[in-house]
Amino acid sequence: MRQPEINPASGNTRVSIRPGVGILSVLRHLNYKPWFAMAEFVDNSVQSYLHNREKLEALHGKNFRLKVEIEIERSDQVLIRIRDNAAGIAKADYARAFRPAELPNDRTGLSEFGMGMKSAACWFAPRWKVRTSALGESVEKTISLDIDSIVRDDIQELDVVEAPARANDHFTEITLIEPYDKLQTKTGGKIKDHLASIYRIFLREQTIELWVNREKLVYESPKILVAPYFKTPAEPPQTWLREFEFDFGLDLKAWGFAALREVASTSTAGFALFRRGRLIEGSLDEPYRPEFIFGTGNSYRRQRLIGEIHLEGFEVSHTKDGFQWNDHEQPFLELLRDELENENLKLLSQAEGFRARAAQRELKAEAEKASTRVVETLQKEVPRVLEEQSAATPVLEPFPETVPPDQTAVSKVIEVDHRGAKWRITIELAMDAAIEDWLSISDKPATKGGDPREITVRMSLNHPFMQQYCRVDSGEIEALTRVAAAFGLAEITARDAGVQQYGTIRRNVNQLLREALSKP
Repeated sequence: MRQPEINPASGNTRVSIRPGVGILSVLRHLNYKPWFAMAEFVDNSVQSYLHNREKLEALHGKNFRLKVEIEIERSDQVLIRIRDNAAGIAKADYARAFRPAELPNDRTGLSEFGMGMKSAACWFAPRWKVRTSALGESVEKTISLDIDSIVRDDIQELDVVEAPARANDHFTEITLIEPYDKLQTKTGGKIKDHLASIYRIFLREQTIELWVNREKLVYESPKILVAPYFKTPAEPPQTWLREFEFDFGLDLKAWGFAALREVASTSTAGFALFRRGRLIEGSLDEPYRPEFIFGTGNSYRRQRLIGEIHLEGFEVSHTKDGFQWNDHEQPFLELLRDELENENLKLLSQAEGFRARAAQRELKAEAEKASTRVVETLQKEVPRVLEEQSAATPVLEPFPETVPPDQTAVSKVIEVDHRGAKWRITIELAMDAAIEDWLSISDKPATKGGDPREITVRMSLNHPFMQQYCRVDSGEIEALTRVAAAFGLAEITARDAGVQQYGTIRRNVNQLLREALSKP
């Protein structure tokens, strides 16, 4: 490969950035998320440190640690500064560092595409500069880039401003000037959380220190469930964590651990996938949760199953936020599922079957949130409906003997003996959008020929209330089906006991759920 050169001109050092100048203008449109773009700078710092670790420790001692600091400054203009104490950009690498799409000589580390700093900087800001001093070189170099000017004027070489430095100075500082995204409080907070997640391995091993706005980042691992297997609650508790390693050919390997969270979480449970110690997929609230392992909807597995899985032999996207599976994902998932449901520790079964009693503090916090939302809806939507119901005539008519047919319904039938009589009870979950009521009831008396009394309690899954508040999850559907069954059978027994106008409550509940309480 032809090595780019640094050429002196007019007393200044200049660096060639040809060919590929036009690439710089399109980097703004990469499909980055702010935390993965910021991670490109951290990757370069980590790789510089790892490549020069022996030299750095020889100079500073075995306790030397890489330190990366990110600062978002807001004054006359918004600046983002990323500074590290790694080995700096050496003279031999300087031109390559600024030439678009110039691959590094060593692609086995975190800097493998030759685009990380350039693509992330151009994505973040229209103007940026790099100041660096390389270990062992007595010069500090600064280069500034204005992407619009470079592309408009077809600039092929950039000035490098040099200043004296001590041979033992070593750092790189990147300044992003007036970034497109000003990184307000919410985004800035997410960047901190995601960076801690992405570099958790390095942070856990204390290989690096990572600071954002003078806050040292720490990754807090969730607590692991310690409990008996749900089918044998009398047995001693066990820790629900399993380490594994498997090879599925073609130089593809996976190793790591899977576990169950002590406290369920709908947003952060799931797997984190790593390559070369750096997270690629599954950061923080964007976990890797394939349906083959986690099921659909908001299953209990999706709330408890977690893990850190290291993959070897796979390529990644050029933005390093996803793996290129190339038809190997399904074999990987099948082998992984076998590991998770090992006879000695059935993680998937435990995740699905275990139920923990919520701590009083957690329960109260969730109750506060729920009650606040309900009260707001009641205040906004309910008064009109209550006025209509107060003026309506009570329901006097008897139950119909059948409910209108629904070919798409799911139904289960049971027979029970009640006070010497047989009842055949059908619990039906209707999916026909034309069914208006959330709860419908029919009651067909027993016949003289000995046929049992036939009762149907139907709940509509396509009712607006269900669409708004019940996701496609068997646990949630089961809970509301139990409530509907309780309503329906209570109304039947109330009528049998002589209660007058027994259908009025159900009519009013159906109206409230459709016209008021289905509203967010």
